[in-house]
Amino acid sequence: MPANGNRPLKLQFGLINHEGRYLTAENFGFKVNASAPSLKKKQIWTLEQDSQDSQVVYLRSHLGRYLASDKDGKVTCEADGHNSDCGFLIVAQSDGRWALQSEQHLRFFGGSRDFLSCFAQFITDAELWAVHLALHPQANLLSVARKRYAHLSAEDGEIAVDMNIPWGVDSLLTLVYLDGKYCLKTCDGRFLSNDGKLVTQSGRTTAYTLELKCGKLAFKDCEGKYLSPMGPTGTLRSGRCSKPGKDELFDLEESHPQVVLMAANRRYVSIRQGVSLSANQEDETDMETFQMEIDKETRKCTFRTSQGNYWALVAHGGIQSTAIEVSANTLFAMEWLGQKVALKANNGKYICIKKNGQLLAVSDSIGEDEQLSLKLINRPMLILRGENGFICHHKNSNTLDASRSVYDIFTLQYSNGAYHIKGVTGQFWYVNSAGLVCSDGEVPEEFSLELHVHSRLAIRGKNGKYLRGDQGGTLKGDGVSLNSAALWEY
Repeated sequence: MPANGNRPLKLQFGLINHEGRYLTAENFGFKVNASAPSLKKKQIWTLEQDSQDSQVVYLRSHLGRYLASDKDGKVTCEADGHNSDCGFLIVAQSDGRWALQSEQHLRFFGGSRDFLSCFAQFITDAELWAVHLALHPQANLLSVARKRYAHLSAEDGEIAVDMNIPWGVDSLLTLVYLDGKYCLKTCDGRFLSNDGKLVTQSGRTTAYTLELKCGKLAFKDCEGKYLSPMGPTGTLRSGRCSKPGKDELFDLEESHPQVVLMAANRRYVSIRQGVSLSANQEDETDMETFQMEIDKETRKCTFRTSQGNYWALVAHGGIQSTAIEVSANTLFAMEWLGQKVALKANNGKYICIKKNGQLLAVSDSIGEDEQLSLKLINRPMLILRGENGFICHHKNSNTLDASRSVYDIFTLQYSNGAYHIKGVTGQFWYVNSAGLVCSDGEVPEEFSLELHVHSRLAIRGKNGKYLRGDQGGTLKGDGVSLNSAALWEY
């Protein structure tokens, strides 16, 4: 487990055949075809291995069943476990596409539409599949060899791989999918070129083919060389290797929200003065930044410091950054109060701010001193995915579509407890009188963000209603309850 406690993301992807169609697992009869023009839920496959050393992979559908092939090349997707017909070997091609070979029968899987089989003895175009990652495209990048994280080094104009914990906005990288290849985009909107420089426009030298080795990722450039960290700061650039070794392998990890908290005294909560938490600082540094990790079962959250310690409830209601592992005393219930939050500790008391700025969990009710402003700092570029797909500008109107297989990158701007959301045109989101979320506002409208669930947020409009995707895929600002349609992976 890496130093920041994040899990490597499960590799989920779509497989695109030679006709540009996605491999699809249908809901009925466990049938598979290659007919879909875009990547949605039925086109997502999860890669599994029995061990990291094994070359055999298993492809699990969105229904939890496994792709399999019998001795006659018949393809099914109803096995509920790793049986011998479900194992495949990935034969990677120089252009990044995969040929999938049945481990049991040594035949290759391919075809089109409803005519799929695993009976080819040789690889032709019909047996090649392009890989389109289906995980959320914003993540932290961990070098397997160095055990360090990548981050934007703005003063050096590079991506450096020398961080013990991925801290702050600079550690967020966005994978941009373009024509079967991927670009790495930094938080300031620049792309990584294969010579290690950051450029404002994507092009041939910023496009990488993703390869998989032992469950890890390698990035192959247009010259057939691989990205790796170089030199003392781990400058990320293409090396001389035309075959990936340990130095060229990376994990993608989920990026937890990182926040700063301002108390009623207009000061930031900080650990600058020592282990006791106090709201006494006027500027935001790593000492005032905390990583929120939301427990999947209880939905309570922990707050982690840049040194890796957790906030903990101690004697007499004190809050200190002394815990090195999660326990009941490091978990806090969060109550969302419009543009403010209140935190309840394990003793059942709310955290309040004393006159000297000290944080103590001693209050029975919420007043002004128990309210905090919470600012999300590591999502200046916002990509939102709901249960039906990504949020994207609608092609023919000023509304937003919430069921797309491609995404738009929006800009998140903080404003005194609220947020403005800006589109690629420079105009702002707003909710119109019919409850539709529009993206052509000249004046910013206030929205509130609520972090209720692990890796997902909710957005409230100024009418107090949640933003949700309706059945037709349109984004609306009329949700009255916090259900799955109103939760967005970010």
